[in-house]
Amino acid sequence: MNKAQLASEIAKRTKLSKAKSWEVINATFESIKGSLKKGQKVSLIGFGSFLVKNRKARTGRNPKTGETIQIKARKVPAFSAGTELKKLLK
Repeated sequence: MNKAQLASEIAKRTKLSKAKSWEVINATFESIKGSLKKGQKVSLIGFGSFLVKNRKARTGRNPKTGETIQIKARKVPAFSAGTELKKLLK
């Protein structure tokens, strides 16, 4: 499912217009991104949690040349599925 299909599904289930469902989706995503940018965890009970993980600096290898390179530490977004979502997929 892509964003357009999600908007259509939300519009159908909530009887909102597609334009309003796009607004809802965009506002939701922007809120999640804003919280993650602040380093906050976003927990959606029954669905899962979005969080920021710190990835340590490490040594890597350039696949083209085989040369060893240093990869800097960085923050990466992560998702952890909730119990209900995990049960649904069994």
